[in-house]
Amino acid sequence: MLDTNTFYINGKWVTPEGSQTLDIINPSDEAGFSTIALGSQADTDSAVAAAKKAFPKWSATSKEQRVELLERLFETYKARAEEMAQTTSQEMGAPIDLARSAQVGAGAAHLKNTIRALKSFEFEHPLGEHAPDNIILHEPVGVCALITPWNWPMNQVMLKVAPALATGCTVVLKPSEISPLSAMLLADMIDSTGFPPGVFNLVNGDGAGVGSQLSEHPDVDLVSFTGSTRAGKAITIAAADTVKRVGLELGGKGANIIFADADEKAVTRGVRHCFANSGQSCNAPTRMLVEKSLYKQAVDTAAMIAGKTDVGLASAEGRHIGPVVSQQQFQKVQALIKKGIEEGASLVAGGEGRPEGLEKGYFVKPTVFADVTPAMTIWSEEIFGPVLAITPFETEEEAVELANDTLYGLTNYIQTSDKERARRVARQVRSGMVEINGKSGSAGFPFGGMKQSGNGSREGGVWGLEEFLEVKSVTDW
Repeated sequence: MLDTNTFYINGKWVTPEGSQTLDIINPSDEAGFSTIALGSQADTDSAVAAAKKAFPKWSATSKEQRVELLERLFETYKARAEEMAQTTSQEMGAPIDLARSAQVGAGAAHLKNTIRALKSFEFEHPLGEHAPDNIILHEPVGVCALITPWNWPMNQVMLKVAPALATGCTVVLKPSEISPLSAMLLADMIDSTGFPPGVFNLVNGDGAGVGSQLSEHPDVDLVSFTGSTRAGKAITIAAADTVKRVGLELGGKGANIIFADADEKAVTRGVRHCFANSGQSCNAPTRMLVEKSLYKQAVDTAAMIAGKTDVGLASAEGRHIGPVVSQQQFQKVQALIKKGIEEGASLVAGGEGRPEGLEKGYFVKPTVFADVTPAMTIWSEEIFGPVLAITPFETEEEAVELANDTLYGLTNYIQTSDKERARRVARQVRSGMVEINGKSGSAGFPFGGMKQSGNGSREGGVWGLEEFLEVKSVTDW
């Protein structure tokens, strides 16, 4: 069993130099079940030094060598999938069936897709037929600090770790201090796979501590961060003095535009998508925009689906939603539900407090507000809980205007049987991703946003590799 008060540095589990610890809380019962050490500056420096020392040799490995190690890691990951699911469920509250399928499954899918992209990626090629002696080289950036969130632990960790290692970069991972145990389990898998010492390192800590130390560190060449827009801004400022590359995947306030000719399951699908993972997804369709002729029916359907959405313990099997991740998150969601009521939105399902029969744990009632206007807080602020806001529109132009009325630009959704309209609206909404009629992105689909949903980052497939590569042009090759 792993000692959770250790860090993985230079191919070994080491005792941290810092002395601070943090309890890991099970959000289903609010009880501490583990502790982690919080890294000091000395711990961060040690991990970065190990990554820097390992970089020259690792960056010179062949694509085939890296493919072989990643494929071995993939087999190890699959073999220990149940262990990862139990860990993820306990630390961040994902119901165990969701943890097994989506949470752990996402990590496996991203690793598999990275390997596929790596096998076909050309790290060296001519500029073009007009200049065959001009060569373009794609070279690893160097030491990469990877800072990941708590809501989809393996999804986000693997979207960063796999392509960084695949391209020949070395890594220092700082997972969220709320859900760090799954990342430590992955570190144990990497250790058993046989990656060279210093290629992958893990230091636990919070954003103000290890996160800031990595962002400022002169020997870190790139910071890849997924999390809140507030933290992304702080990382960008901290990284500015060393002019390191920064990739940000931040928050979202996605619009789900439902036209009157949408399929009959569009509203139900949208509500369930909003509530999935207890609403704790940056790409959740949290604003449902409904054409006026369908509006009343949509509100009634949404209220009915919310009322039928079960809430329960993360350890219980089934298709229910679990708790939100922490006391802080619970209080934030409750405050925003209260604000929605105070500002005049029509509460048609859910509301403040815990669901009946759940007196303990960070459980939130699946909540639906109708008649939400752009002047309301719940229209503009990312809630990160099972809370849906519904608004009517009359014309296609108004729907686009409402969808774009946000600081964010991660994912928007369109529901219509008119293919040309879907394409027309998809071109007009300002977001990095658009999903139409419930169709999710395929393997290698680039994940990332625009505006305050992030910049400098598209994760997944070939785009995920490119994030960790520098382009070098050479003449007279």
